[in-house]
Amino acid sequence: MAEDQGLRINIFKIFIVFIFLTYAVRLFSMQILSGDVYLTRAMDISRRTYTIPAQRGEIYDRNYDQPLAINRDSYAVSITPAEVPRGRMEEVAASISAIMGIPVSDIMSRLPSQYLQLYQPVEIASNVPFRTIASLAERKNTLPGVSWNIKPLRNYVNVGSLSHIVGYVGDITRDELTTLYNLGYQLGDVIGKSGIEKQYDELLKGRPGWETRTVDSRGRRISGRENIMRVSPEMGRNLILSIDANLQRLVERALGTQIGAAIVMKPSTGEILAMVSYPWYDPNIFTGGQSGEYRALTEDPNKPLFNRAIQSNYPPASTFKIIMTTANLCESVFSPDQHILCPGVIRYGNRDWNCHIRVPGHGRLNMRGALAQSCNIYYMTLGRDYLGVERIVSYAMEYGYGEISGIDLPGEIPGFIPTPQWKERQYHERWVLGDTMNMSIGQGFTLVTPLQMCNMVSMIVNNGTIYRPHVLKEVRDPVTNAIERVTMPEIIHESSISSAIFEEVRQDMRGVVSQGTAQYPLNIRAVQIAGKSGTAEIGLADRWHSWFTAYAPFNSTDPDEQIVVTVIIEASNYQVWRASAASAIIFQGYFANQNYEAAIRSLGFQYMLASEVQQ
Repeated sequence: MAEDQGLRINIFKIFIVFIFLTYAVRLFSMQILSGDVYLTRAMDISRRTYTIPAQRGEIYDRNYDQPLAINRDSYAVSITPAEVPRGRMEEVAASISAIMGIPVSDIMSRLPSQYLQLYQPVEIASNVPFRTIASLAERKNTLPGVSWNIKPLRNYVNVGSLSHIVGYVGDITRDELTTLYNLGYQLGDVIGKSGIEKQYDELLKGRPGWETRTVDSRGRRISGRENIMRVSPEMGRNLILSIDANLQRLVERALGTQIGAAIVMKPSTGEILAMVSYPWYDPNIFTGGQSGEYRALTEDPNKPLFNRAIQSNYPPASTFKIIMTTANLCESVFSPDQHILCPGVIRYGNRDWNCHIRVPGHGRLNMRGALAQSCNIYYMTLGRDYLGVERIVSYAMEYGYGEISGIDLPGEIPGFIPTPQWKERQYHERWVLGDTMNMSIGQGFTLVTPLQMCNMVSMIVNNGTIYRPHVLKEVRDPVTNAIERVTMPEIIHESSISSAIFEEVRQDMRGVVSQGTAQYPLNIRAVQIAGKSGTAEIGLADRWHSWFTAYAPFNSTDPDEQIVVTVIIEASNYQVWRASAASAIIFQGYFANQNYEAAIRSLGFQYMLASEVQQ
């Protein structure tokens, strides 16, 4: 019995020695052999990493001398949820609400339950004034987890009508973060919401930096340079637009307070020199926290957030007769020299079809005269009896109607070209010749955007080539100013129509200005213009959409000299002369190097100044 007891004691001693040796070896390994590894882990546990926002790249006009979007410093306030003691989040939120004037519900909405163990700061407010930061600092000891940092704020400089092109920025939403997380975006980022800011956000946003600080067991920062690791942020790229800011202001004044849009484009490259959509808005309200003004914009029936140049479509009206002219010249179904009688009104089916001159009508006209005088009867007869809907649809699509151009701005719509098959599917009705007559004069179901109208004229100027419209000219390094990228002209369509046909169309368009419906006010001294007007019916007895689209110089052989101008005035504020008058001002100002006031005096349009004063 004594021997068994001694054996058990010896085994127990051996076991104790074994345990001791095992722990000794393990401690030696941890402290001596792997000491650096565990020291690093310990340091990591006692550190907090903070993101340093990068400044967005700046945006300039084509001459690189007028900034459109720059940055200014402001403060942002954040909460690190895991640093707030359990159960005190609402108390801390209430204290912040009292200091900053933010509803508690807004603060808590940014801190859902799944964030409560997060050691990453969650931004709850931006564009915070310094006096508010000072108030927070005074109560720092009673606001666990609350911090603040300098955050670059977007500032739009004298943007005016360029708001639709430049766009605006805002805080990333949860839905956006879900989509963009793999691209390096994170909570609290500012991203582009519209315009160039959205289209080229990855170029503009830059690369955020970070700062790691050592903290004690209570999460308080430990002072000393050795306790700070920092990687500086990298500013985003600067963007140079194709927009000429001075021309933009001229176009803005020429359009005035008429709801509509105007575009100036270089047909030889696709560069957008000016693009105005009225009404416009101030993008600074999106960075200034002016929620009331934003709500007013969204509820405004005139839709100021809408870029009508690419996001609205209208019946093309008589401008569509350019396509009809092209189709007839190509198909040779009716001699351009042969005449059609316009009595002012014709009876077809169970209704009267009117020309814009009802009594006594235009009389007998050939095709050139019909385009110059914008004769409805001629083109309705041409479409119904000779061309037919299939040919008309084909040539409309040849000009790019019914498709987006791919301009580097978000939100472009394709317009619409109807077909007999579409009508049967949509309305369960057959296409009739009356539909063809309507389509032949740009009425009915056909819809085009102002940008598509520009592309149509550009194709005529370029003998069948359309270049992709674009508003980005260059990308530059923000530090060295070196050009990193240049937008080159990109062909999106080349027509098989012969250059001789386009030459005839150009001559016919010149006749519209030199001796037709656009003779006044477009037949100006500064430059020779070729174009077409249009008046689109929308079902109102006294109001119509008003179009004018043209190019100049007509007599130039250098494509780099030529520009295309398109103006649309909506029926809600219809003035029959305004689209043509606005176009004349733009051409006069551009080619005579004049500002708005000088241009209207050269044209004898002083009455427009008087109307502005009255408004």
